[in-house]
Amino acid sequence: MYLNISNPEEYRAGLYIRLSKEDENEGPSESISNQISLLRRFAHENKLTVYDTYIDDGWSGTNFDRPAFKRMIADIETKAINMVITKDLSRLGRDYIMTGHFMERYFPENRVRYISVLDGIDTGVESSANDITPFRAIMNDMYARDISKKIKSVKRDKQRKGLFIGGKPLFGYKKHPGDKNKIIVDENAAPLVRRIFNLALEGMSCHQIAVRLNEEKIPTPAAYAGLKQGRTGPYAGLWSGERISDMLQNEIYIGNMVQGRSMKISYKSKKSIRQARENWVVVEGTHEPIIDKDTFYKVQSLLKSRRRTRLRRYDFLLKGLIHCHECTYPLGVINRKNSKGEDCLYFVCRTYQRYTKSGVCTCHSIKEKTVTEAVLKKVREVCEEHLKPEELLATAERSIREALKSQRAENDTKELKAKIESLSARLEKIYLDRLSGVLDEGDFERVYPRVKGERAALERRLSELESADCPAAPVEAQAGEFAQRFIDSAFASREVLVSLIERVELTENKELIIRFRFAPPEGGEKSSQ
Repeated sequence: MYLNISNPEEYRAGLYIRLSKEDENEGPSESISNQISLLRRFAHENKLTVYDTYIDDGWSGTNFDRPAFKRMIADIETKAINMVITKDLSRLGRDYIMTGHFMERYFPENRVRYISVLDGIDTGVESSANDITPFRAIMNDMYARDISKKIKSVKRDKQRKGLFIGGKPLFGYKKHPGDKNKIIVDENAAPLVRRIFNLALEGMSCHQIAVRLNEEKIPTPAAYAGLKQGRTGPYAGLWSGERISDMLQNEIYIGNMVQGRSMKISYKSKKSIRQARENWVVVEGTHEPIIDKDTFYKVQSLLKSRRRTRLRRYDFLLKGLIHCHECTYPLGVINRKNSKGEDCLYFVCRTYQRYTKSGVCTCHSIKEKTVTEAVLKKVREVCEEHLKPEELLATAERSIREALKSQRAENDTKELKAKIESLSARLEKIYLDRLSGVLDEGDFERVYPRVKGERAALERRLSELESADCPAAPVEAQAGEFAQRFIDSAFASREVLVSLIERVELTENKELIIRFRFAPPEGGEKSSQ
């Protein structure tokens, strides 16, 4: 369909071109060069000024995080372009939600005219082609969904055949130079894998092995592969007990191909979720093992013998509120016997626990009771500074009235409701007796209205009781005592602590930094232990 631009001098056009691996199968008409030729010819025929050409080669239409597309959006934001031209709507994207967002909201809000040459779509004019744009977007999305299912089916079939389909093989292996679906032993990394298994056989725990490797400054698998660190902070770039445990339990090291351990949520999302072990695809004997089976299963027995259920959880008042000042991570607690043989909780830095000998942080060990008492003392000062009994009287009176009303309603209404239910059952029986002929018409006309009236009276009484106000005298007498009791106990309430305190930080020198959610009294933010 041919489009005409009546006022080309008003536009600075961006030519957007996209080609995915799946589109390459559709033939040369989808090629980059073909799209460039088509769009430049269209721009020339309509005397349009082309500001830039944006090309995303090898990018799926369901992914809008494409580099050239993002660069085009940046040029739209700076007003460098005010027209976007594509070969067809599917080049813009195949996710109908995101495509609709750009078509219906983003482009109009930024005064950008969008043209799809072959579809005849032009948002700068009224056209019947524009009216069916949402349906085109849905069809493109359905195509992407169908392609995703086909690709997933092919990948699953390859997994069942024991073919490697991942990006990076597990540490200790590398891709076969002549076959991307096979893996071979990486002779540079394999000795470290064997050493880790030998250390486990010697009785070292996963945590101890991680500490040993960190002490020797041995690069992690991610660092060895040259991968970008996914996280920052004190744990970044270090071996962990979890990583060692995962390696020790991976059957790939005995020659079995293990795949399908995680799966993408959908073809539109990059996020993956871990699959249950029974859903993994395991094919035996697909490649050369690094660890012999005897060693592997001995290690499994050792891991199982040390595994204990970590269901012990210690509840303490500052749980979730207290952090290490130096590394910013939440503090953990450990249970230790004191000199009297009594159980006693101590705060300890989790970073220090995991990487004791790496010098990342320090212990910060201190009794939980000592810290909690210091925090409560400060919160008590704040409560006493800001809360006055006379200021709480109105709230106290309202709370007591509601409590008394609720209590009386609970006691009295139960009896009324029971009577109402009994009368309702009696009415139903009278009606059924009339239908069955057990009760004649005269008795029915005499008994039924009387019982129904009794029920109506009880229902009115119940309604009055639920709406009745409590007498004022006992409320006023209790309000002052109630307000004072709240002030005396509020500081020790977990609920109040969470509402008052944003976080508590413990420094290496056992100094407490309390960060309130409001401005505390002067000099009330720090205390030392």
